[in-house]
Amino acid sequence: MEKIPGFGIPLIDMDLYRTFLTINETGSFSKTADIVGRTPSAVSMQIKKLEELLDASVFIREGRSVRPTPEGEALLGYARRILMLNEEAVSLFRSPEVEGEVRFGAPSDFGTRLLPNFLSRFARTHPGVNVDVNLDGSPNLMEKFKSKDLDLILMTARPDSELVKIGEIVFTEPLVWVGLEGGIAYDRDPLPLAVSTSGCPWRREARAALDKAGKNYRISYTSFHSAGQEAALVADLAVAPFPASVVEPPLQILDERHGLPELGNYHIIMAQRGRAGRATHAFADHVVECFREFSMGMQGSVG
Repeated sequence: MEKIPGFGIPLIDMDLYRTFLTINETGSFSKTADIVGRTPSAVSMQIKKLEELLDASVFIREGRSVRPTPEGEALLGYARRILMLNEEAVSLFRSPEVEGEVRFGAPSDFGTRLLPNFLSRFARTHPGVNVDVNLDGSPNLMEKFKSKDLDLILMTARPDSELVKIGEIVFTEPLVWVGLEGGIAYDRDPLPLAVSTSGCPWRREARAALDKAGKNYRISYTSFHSAGQEAALVADLAVAPFPASVVEPPLQILDERHGLPELGNYHIIMAQRGRAGRATHAFADHVVECFREFSMGMQGSVG
C-alpha cells in the first residue's frame, strides 16, 4: 500500500497558518488579535506553538512591529498554498455549484495591478463561471453598465462623486503626488503634469487641488494607461497623481514640502445589476473579500 502523507510527522493546524499569515500581513500581534478574534496573549501562544512544531523562530520582534525571519519567509509560500488548497477543497463540496458568465468591467490601471490575483482565486473556487473582463476608463464603464452591456463594474471616484450613491465602496486609499526620487520636476514653473485622458477622476482632482492652491501648472504628458505616465515620471519630466499603494522606487511620494497641495482619498466603487445572476453575486462577494484582504495587507505594511 502506498504510504499516506501525514503519518509520523507533526501537522500544523489551519488556525496556526491563518494567524501566521495575518501577522505577516498586518505586521502586528495586536492587530492580528482583533482580526482573528483572539487576545494578543492567545496569538502569542499560537506562534509559540508553531515555532515549537517547526523547531525554528518565524518572527523577529522590533518594538511594536514584527517581521518574518528567514525561516518565516520560507514558511509563507507553503502557508498560502496550503490554505488556498484547503479553501478549494471545502468549496468543492460545501459551495453550491455556480455556473454562467460574469460580464465584468474595471479601470485599466486596476486591471493590470490586482485583477490577475482576483481572477485566479475566483477560478479555483468557481471553475464553472466564465468571467468576461472589460478594461476601460470609469466614465466608459459607467455607460456600458447603464446600457446593460456589463453586469458588474468597478469605478474610481472622488468622495464627493455621485457614483458613491450608485454602488458600494469596496476600497479607499490616499491619492498622492508622485515624482522621481531626487528629481526636480516638482520645482518647475509651471508644474508639468503627467495625467490620464479627460474624464479621469484623478486628473480632475489634481487640477482642482492645484487651482485651489493657486499653483501654475500645465498638462505635459497624457496617457490612458498609468505606464505611460510613469515613463514621464521616471524621466523626471513631470509629476502625477497616483494611488499611494502603487508608489515604489525609483518613484517617491511628494507633499507640501515640495510645494504641492494635498489630494485626499479616492474610492473604488462597485456596482452590479439589480437582477444579476448567482455567478455575478458570487464574483461580487469575491471582489469585496479580496479588497478587504488587500486593505489589511496595506495596513500591515504601514504599521
